[in-house]
Amino acid sequence: MPLYIHALACAFGLGSWVSINGLWVELPLIVNVLPEAWDLPSYLTVIIQFANLGPLLVTLAHKFCPGRLREHLVIYVVLSIGVVACVLLAVFWKNTTVILGQPHSTAFFILTFFLALVDCTSSVTFLPFMMQLPAKYITTYFIGEGLSGLVPGLVALAQGVGMAKCVNVSHVLDNLTEPEPSTFIMETQYLPPNFSTEIFFSFLAIMTAISLGSFIILNRMPRTFELSTENLVPDSDAVATVCRGLEGPMDPNPKTNNPEEEEKLRNGVLLPKPLHSGYQLAFIYLMVLWVNGATNGLLPSVQTFSCMPYGNMAYHLSAALSAVANPVACIIAMFFPKRSLVFLGILCLLGSVFGGYNMAMAAMSPCPLLQDTPLGDAIIVLSWVFFTGLLSYVKVMVGVILRDRSHSALVWCGAAVQAGSLLGSIIMFPLINIYHLFQSGDVCNTVCPL
Repeated sequence: MPLYIHALACAFGLGSWVSINGLWVELPLIVNVLPEAWDLPSYLTVIIQFANLGPLLVTLAHKFCPGRLREHLVIYVVLSIGVVACVLLAVFWKNTTVILGQPHSTAFFILTFFLALVDCTSSVTFLPFMMQLPAKYITTYFIGEGLSGLVPGLVALAQGVGMAKCVNVSHVLDNLTEPEPSTFIMETQYLPPNFSTEIFFSFLAIMTAISLGSFIILNRMPRTFELSTENLVPDSDAVATVCRGLEGPMDPNPKTNNPEEEEKLRNGVLLPKPLHSGYQLAFIYLMVLWVNGATNGLLPSVQTFSCMPYGNMAYHLSAALSAVANPVACIIAMFFPKRSLVFLGILCLLGSVFGGYNMAMAAMSPCPLLQDTPLGDAIIVLSWVFFTGLLSYVKVMVGVILRDRSHSALVWCGAAVQAGSLLGSIIMFPLINIYHLFQSGDVCNTVCPL
């Protein structure tokens, strides 16, 4: 029975972020079809931030109606929405509408919003539900959350998205009086992947349905154990607690109706409050603000501009391997935690250097450094992997530090996460879509100066 519950907990966690992670790794194929093209990631970052309306409503419900929100009903609703949205996305993702004379991917944006709403809301509903189970199943749940980034990345690698070739195509001018010889123009033709985007979205629907089915079984299982006042997430699992918790607001749901009892219980299960000076706390929160602004807003918006000039394969590998780097960083942090602020500051600086290189290549698009060379392709892919991995480790360890300080510190950490992510998205959207500071190109026709 315990192994059976472990499998259900892992499958339940798989549905937490599988949809949005799946969209990101599928972008190398989607940007070649939808009219927004290379600007598409900047739209997605803003849509995902708007989807934090879900966690906000859950938080307000806990604040003003304590004890009345039925989290299992919320989970039923959000996972059902996720399944339906994935199915509809497989059918209507190509549909466009004309707005102000320009075609836009309205159906894709609307369905992406609902998928993001599901994943963002999971941050404040899934974990509180798992707290009803014994502590040993919490780690298994977070393994499932890590797989929600790993599995879509591996499936995308197997799909082979976005492969392209350059073909000479003849064009004949329609001139009846003076026929002219045909001209040859180099065009980019995209080879079909091993399986279509529709099948990939159907796969996401199946993963979400598996998560929903696992939750139904877990929720209907008889509670043969009693909840105790022990720390349901012991210190050994502290990294797992914040590994995904940093993606959304912290759950403020009180476990008792008496705030004083709740505070006493909280103080009893957490470690003694570490002593940090005001300057150290300011440094910690600034790191949270910057790291999440960079990883959730600034850099994802320009990934197409930094990778596509090197070819679809480079973009494909960057997107897929970056999705894998996040759970790998969480696993490393779990086994090799390092809380030194100096060490974390150095890692933050190194990650920012890789992010700066990615941003510089995006600004130089469509003619970045070392274009059309194997070295350039390898550097841009590794730069994105190290950028994601290093800053993910910093996010996890900073969350652990604040978790051990106090509950309110972790709540403020969640606020800083959302503020940084929103700020990064808002900054990049007008720079890309209004001022057009980043230029797209064509792999086959762009001519760069030597």
